[in-house]
Amino acid sequence: MARSSTPGFSKSISSTAIPVRRRTLSKRPDPDYDLFNSTSHRWLYNESLRLAERQRIFNLPGLRQLAAHSVGRQPSDILSLSKLGEGGFNRTFLITMRDGFRMVARVPYGFPPVYLTVASEVATMDLLHSKGIPVPKIYGYNPSPDNEARTEYMFMEYVQGTSLADVWQDTVQNDPDESRAILKQVLDVEAKATSLTFPAGGSIYYKRDLEGLVTRTPIPLEDDRFCVGPDVSHMSWFGRRSQLDVDRGPFARAQDMLVAPALKELAYLKQFGRPLLPLRRQRRKGYGYKEKFPAEHTANLRRYLEMVPSLIRNTGTDLGRFCLRHPDLRDGNVFVERRSDSTDSSSVAGNGKWRIVSIIDWERTSALPEFLHDSVFQQLCVYDPQPDPDERPWHPNIAPSLPGNFSEITDEGQRAKVEETYRRQFINHLYVQSGGPWMGETLELKVGLMKAEENWDILNGVARGSSVPAPSCPITFDPQDVAETMALMKTQARVDWPLRIFEGITRISEAGRVDARDYRRARKFCREELEEKLERAETEEDRERVKEHWMYNDRDEEVYT
Repeated sequence: MARSSTPGFSKSISSTAIPVRRRTLSKRPDPDYDLFNSTSHRWLYNESLRLAERQRIFNLPGLRQLAAHSVGRQPSDILSLSKLGEGGFNRTFLITMRDGFRMVARVPYGFPPVYLTVASEVATMDLLHSKGIPVPKIYGYNPSPDNEARTEYMFMEYVQGTSLADVWQDTVQNDPDESRAILKQVLDVEAKATSLTFPAGGSIYYKRDLEGLVTRTPIPLEDDRFCVGPDVSHMSWFGRRSQLDVDRGPFARAQDMLVAPALKELAYLKQFGRPLLPLRRQRRKGYGYKEKFPAEHTANLRRYLEMVPSLIRNTGTDLGRFCLRHPDLRDGNVFVERRSDSTDSSSVAGNGKWRIVSIIDWERTSALPEFLHDSVFQQLCVYDPQPDPDERPWHPNIAPSLPGNFSEITDEGQRAKVEETYRRQFINHLYVQSGGPWMGETLELKVGLMKAEENWDILNGVARGSSVPAPSCPITFDPQDVAETMALMKTQARVDWPLRIFEGITRISEAGRVDARDYRRARKFCREELEEKLERAETEEDRERVKEHWMYNDRDEEVYT
């Protein structure tokens, strides 16, 4: 496998941020502009920042040379190199040889930690491939920019097949047998991946890629080419967090992994914390348009840390084992092909007309305790098309709830299963909220902690109504504080819901991103929405606030990183 023999890094990542090479956008016409810049998407605010983040200028002849050599060919064998796609963290290119052979090159953007992210994804995919899990084969890579291409890169197999997203709605979804067959295959692949057990929590690497790079000793796997090293999940390195001297693993115990995100955020708040208006602008009115101080978030993080030993105490050995799951399992990352012996009128031995040939995009994958994996295949999710904001806050990070008919479940085995699922989901929810970056709010974490206190018996593995008392909860909230916080959550839910609807109609992401072809339409929608809000404003002061806090204004982002 082609790679640089030198990692290109000797600094300790525990005390030094991995540098991001910043480049300004080129002002001169360049025939290769599309290869170096984002062209698939537009942004409705701070677009110049988003484009600069995603510009990656590299040596094109050098990349072609490295690609050819990775598969035993010469650069002259390459017929074409074209952009294949643009994701959240990288850009992919399709390389076609004169004899028809095709392969994929992938170049990451500059989001830290670039070196670790590339090295980890390669090792993860190679390990999974060796276990018979359908992932693209890696031909070559270099996690350092010190090479002929002057960029980090990966070369991999071009997947022959069709994205499940392209066939699901029209072909698969309307055929119950076919949809069940596909979903079963997805679950089978997931089961095979999660059956792999790891000695620690963190991300997977080749041992050679971490030599001289990390201060904490990586933990080797049974196949001693591989090891568990620092966690590369995005929130661990977001913004100035990459500068922090904090523990990112490997983690020998599940409890160590549960507390790491909160300790990271406490370190961030101590060094960089400051009062902020909530980043989610639709919520600012609920806070009286006032900055929120980080002290309350710090207090809630400390409450969470007090809870962790009790939360983990009754977690079974199996649930606490470290395993892998795809971090972004959705139809766009699953490739399928039609079975050669299938017809439109029959399936093959009940397996369906389509079979999974590959699952892509394993970047930023981590080995986590089983109960912390929250990725659910998109097609297995059931959404309430008309949720009642008064009954449940409409927010993707809402604390899990027991089913409405829980009190009616009389079968002890079924109740125990429901309680165990709830407990696992709740621990995961608190873990995610504790690691979320300080964006001027602590509401979701605080609500989660309050609900944890309310359901402390179940979270400690004590069946509700049991004669055995649960240990006392290590934290308490004043009843008045609980009432005010829950009322605020409902208030914010009522403004979150219309925004989700608006974003769905306009195809605008939470970060203001749209497909380039939808940009004009989205701008028109936003302009009309702003005009409506200004018309509904009752006073001039209200009008000024609407304009000042409009969702799609350019803004200073540095204070939120």
